[in-house]
Amino acid sequence: MIIRSLKEIVSTERDVDWGNGQSRRFLLARDGMGFSLTDTIIEANTESLLEYTNHMEACYCIEGEGEVEVDGAVYPIQPGTMYALDKNDKHYLRAKTMLRLICVFTPPLQGSESHKLSNSKSSCY
Repeated sequence: MIIRSLKEIVSTERDVDWGNGQSRRFLLARDGMGFSLTDTIIEANTESLLEYTNHMEACYCIEGEGEVEVDGAVYPIQPGTMYALDKNDKHYLRAKTMLRLICVFTPPLQGSESHKLSNSKSSCY
């Protein structure tokens, strides 16, 4: 059994600055679960152009407000909203307030992956 608390992840190698926030990585590939699980913070008033060419991702919002844009369609994000990038979709993630998302990646993250943001845009992992 694996048990981890957010308190023990913060400020460790599992707490990754991804460019416009923090990705707290509860489960990684080395944990052997076949997926990764993160508690991700997105800073208020940010926009990130993201694309995961090597991973599928599902996100569940537990705090804050924002939106995700895919192919020109804009979808609001608020607590209780889930979105899944089932086609490796290139997307804009915009945080109106601080957003907190619980995210699942498959295949799992290795650990230190991070976006390379430039002018609020990113290349991808």
